[in-house]
Parts: sequence; structure tokens; C-alpha cells
Amino acid sequence: MRNFKLTLEYDGADYVGWQRQSTGVSIQALLEDALAPIEGSAVTVHGAGRTDAGVHAQGQVASVHLQTAIEPVVLGRALNGVLPPQVRVVAVEEAALDFHARFSSTGKVYEYRIVNAPLVSPFLHRHVWHVAQPLALDALREASALLVGGHDFLSFQGAGSSVASTCRTVRSIEWDEGRGAGLPLIMRIEGDGFLRHMVRNLVGTVVEVGRGRWPPGEISEILASRDRSRAGRTAPAQGLFLVRVLY
Repeated sequence: MRNFKLTLEYDGADYVGWQRQSTGVSIQALLEDALAPIEGSAVTVHGAGRTDAGVHAQGQVASVHLQTAIEPVVLGRALNGVLPPQVRVVAVEEAALDFHARFSSTGKVYEYRIVNAPLVSPFLHRHVWHVAQPLALDALREASALLVGGHDFLSFQGAGSSVASTCRTVRSIEWDEGRGAGLPLIMRIEGDGFLRHMVRNLVGTVVEVGRGRWPPGEISEILASRDRSRAGRTAPAQGLFLVRVLY
């Protein structure tokens, strides 16, 4: 038995997310279906992050146990030969047998992309949130700074989740201003783990601060309330990218 670590990029716009579903096409199902003929039997692929429908990845990691004698570089070529062009395996390496894409991870880095301009390019609209109302970048940064550190993020957890603890540590949040008219404003966030819809809920709330609805200090009140209804909307899925998984 061998353990393979796969690094993937995908455009999630047309998929139901990472996890195999009863209806719709998932990234996990595409990978498992592509690997089965290589292995000669059904396989189970484990992903580092269960990206939701419409969410993209530039550095998703998956692990899979195989008995095949195939070399990693050949495996990558074989998978890319059958996967749709929206899904690419960018690296394959053999890992220790106890490596697990999800449980071995020590953190993740996400980016959320916003076009803050009157119009959004038709070449970007599937990969950004279009916010036409001007946003105050200083306010976005001030509000985001209050989210860094260890907190109970229950106010930012999406519905339908059951976890042992809603406490997480956000290690950093940075905002990169779009370099040119119509280019994305990017929020980059690193943490030891994230709750369901947590990043999108954080973005939706901080954007309300940037619009002037709340002062930056309201973020601390929302955190302390442990009440999802106090926070802002869930930002659209298409602006979110899983950029890197940390080990």
C-alpha cells in the first residue's frame, strides 16, 4: 500500500463543492472516478478542505491510498488526461502512510476577491464578489485586525454545522488593494482551521464596516455576542479561493 499526496487547482463555479453529493458533480467524485480504473477498484480520496459549491482552489490537497506501482509523475499525467480542464492535478508525491490531507494539516490560507468598482469584467465575474458601493480600505483593515487571534467564532459559523468547539485561531488577515481600475481587492486570511462558511461570513461582515454601516469596533461586539444574526451576510461563494494548506 502506498499513500499519495495530490495538490490540485480547480475552478469550482460549475461544481457542487469538494465533497461527493447525491446529486451534482463534486471534485472528490471526479478524482475518485478517475483513480478507480488506475487502481482497478474503487478508492476513497480525502481532501484537506471541504470547499463549498462555487468555491475555487489554487492549493487544495488530497490524499489517497493506492496499491498500484505507478510513479507519481505518471499518475499526475494520467489524471489530467481524464479530468475536465477546470480541474488540474498540479503536483503528485508519495507521502508517509500515516499522512492525511485533512487531519495532518496545521492550517489553511484562503483568499477572498472583491471587485469594488461600478462594473466588473465579464472575465472576472465568476471569480469575484462585485461590490459597487465604495469601500473604505482603512476601515476594512481596522475591523479585520480585531478578528486576529484566538476567538470563539460562533457568530460567524454557517447553519447546519456540528463541531466540538467553535474556537479557532486566525493568525493573520491582510488586504491587498487592486492594482488598477476594476482589479480585485483581495483579503488573505490564515488560520489553524475554519468553521463552515466562516471566511465568507467574516468577509460579509467586514464589508458592512467598509460600507459604513458599522464602526470597526462593532466586530468585537459581534464576536462577544456568539450570535450569527448579529453578523453580516454570507459573502458569495465565487469570490473564495483555498490558496494553500499548511503542514
